[in-house]
Amino acid sequence: MRSIYHQRTAATGKEVAADVIATLHTCPIPEVARLGRTLRAWRAQVLAYFDTDGVSNGGTEAINLHIKKPRRLAHGIRTFDHYRLRILLAASGNRPWRLNHA
Repeated sequence: MRSIYHQRTAATGKEVAADVIATLHTCPIPEVARLGRTLRAWRAQVLAYFDTDGVSNGGTEAINLHIKKPRRLAHGIRTFDHYRLRILLAASGNRPWRLNHA
């Protein structure tokens, strides 16, 4: 699967990906067959990787993680300003509430 994304040209990558997507759903291993059905259902989105020059929303998802993780830990923060500061601290990598007692 990962070799699909390492093809030299987008056309070759798309061709290899389409072949893999077309054959996975017939695999006798149930988990692989299910992956094949999922990829077949999302075929257009998977192949869009090659049309967009490999652009992804990974950066956006990373920022969302930086926002959601402190939110899960934010029980007890009473004001939005304190919550906002906690998110900014977490995003900067500075986590004073995690003391390292080495």
